[in-house]
Amino acid sequence: MSTDASPPRHLEGVLADLATVIDSRKAAKGGDPQTSYVARLLHQGPDAFLKKIGEEATEVVMAAKDADHGADRQRIVAEVADLWFHTMIALSYYDLAPADVIGELDRRAGTSGIEEKSLRKARRREGES
Repeated sequence: MSTDASPPRHLEGVLADLATVIDSRKAAKGGDPQTSYVARLLHQGPDAFLKKIGEEATEVVMAAKDADHGADRQRIVAEVADLWFHTMIALSYYDLAPADVIGELDRRAGTSGIEEKSLRKARRREGES
């Protein structure tokens, strides 16, 4: 974890505030695709914002690989911010919020990743039966 800078506000507050802005760009709330990038992505639908999520995830990987060879690690931060932003557009589109994700992470806290993954696989198998 970086010790260079502390967050200006509580993480949930920052994400909740951004989610409110993104949500306000929905067509039903007056979002205009001609004047708002978020409204345009929401208007274009899942193919548009899911493509952006894939692009941003790739850019995170590339930034991390570059950092392994001496590039500025802050580029990773910038690319992850872009990834989170576009992922939040997807959450909004599906009427979900950052609090839902934080709740899921909180639920998983204290559970080993291997155990948690195994539990998810078991639940999927039960749902298929």
